[in-house]
Amino acid sequence: MNYYVVIPAHNEESLISLTLESLISQTLLPKKVVIVNDNSTDKTAEIVLAFAKKHPFITLVNKESSAIHLPGSKVIQAFNAGLESLDDAYDIMMKADADLIFPDNYFETIIKHFQSDSTIGMVGGFCYIEKNGEWILENLTDKDHIRGALKAYRKETFKQIGGLKAQMGWDTVDELLCKFYNWKVVTDATLKVKHLKPTGANYNKTARYKQGEAFYTLGYGFLITAIASAKLALMKKKPLLFIDYIRGFWKAKSSKTPLMVTKEQAKFIQNYRIQKMKEKLF
Repeated sequence: MNYYVVIPAHNEESLISLTLESLISQTLLPKKVVIVNDNSTDKTAEIVLAFAKKHPFITLVNKESSAIHLPGSKVIQAFNAGLESLDDAYDIMMKADADLIFPDNYFETIIKHFQSDSTIGMVGGFCYIEKNGEWILENLTDKDHIRGALKAYRKETFKQIGGLKAQMGWDTVDELLCKFYNWKVVTDATLKVKHLKPTGANYNKTARYKQGEAFYTLGYGFLITAIASAKLALMKKKPLLFIDYIRGFWKAKSSKTPLMVTKEQAKFIQNYRIQKMKEKLF
């Protein structure tokens, strides 16, 4: 199975070489790797070009955009720019961050999962962050959820869910739509990926409101949003974020922000979320 990797990158000169080194060291090499240089002002592009000179499967795409970092929209716009530069001769499409170190067998193992079951639509490992000199499991990790930093999709799945949506919540709606279309989502805890920058380190107040908006556009409804907001705020160890999330939800509802899903999909998502909550409680 051929796999392509698209990596959005903005000012990653200090880390991207580590990511690329881990990619060229894979026991099963990617067919193509595209790094999207998203308006970087450092030496990100120079570093990528140096790798591309030695490894022809690596290419650089330059993209100009705002320097404002809002989660979801900016990174997926960059991803889509990289996707447009690729052909359709892949079996697996992966979106990866530019601050990861993959174990050498990462993609060989990912491919084996896809080959083992034709109904598997998405696969991913677990992210670890460094704390006090030790690599610990990122606290946002969930065995039922693949982190946005390392999403791998079967081509048929990727196309059926409509690719990735350039707004916050993209890395949740993709999995929910997978389940809507009866694809399996698989996580592999043996695949330990070093995540060099904690998720959301640069998010501002506006971005925090965006999380509540995302819950609304996912079709959650208020009750599920309140529960999800409380859980996420506690996981981030910032209880007051709950207020920001709820404000974001009501702001999106009052302005009639369009949903990311259809009414049928929203109903499925609500039922699925309620069922998962019941399973955890009982």
